Amino acid sequence: MDPRERDRSKKKQFRKKFLFRKKKFCKFCEEKIPYIDYKDVRLLQGFTPERGKIFPRRISGTCAKHQRELMQAIKRARNIALLPFTAD
Repeated sequence: MDPRERDRSKKKQFRKKFLFRKKKFCKFCEEKIPYIDYKDVRLLQGFTPERGKIFPRRISGTCAKHQRELMQAIKRARNIALLPFTAD
């Protein structure tokens, strides 16, 4: 098999894997949530892994406006010990 043909077949396989990617959408825009409450721990835990970092926009799918509000709410919740800063 020619090396160029192998490269082509790899590219085709790569395209097939990522052909049906789920479109990301902002959960807060979809549900029309006007304010992200820092006391709503269940909501905020969905945007932080066990390690305690905040998921970036490209992974969480939130819009820029709500990502800023989300980060502020998570930081407030951490300061009053509703959320952990890091995992133990």
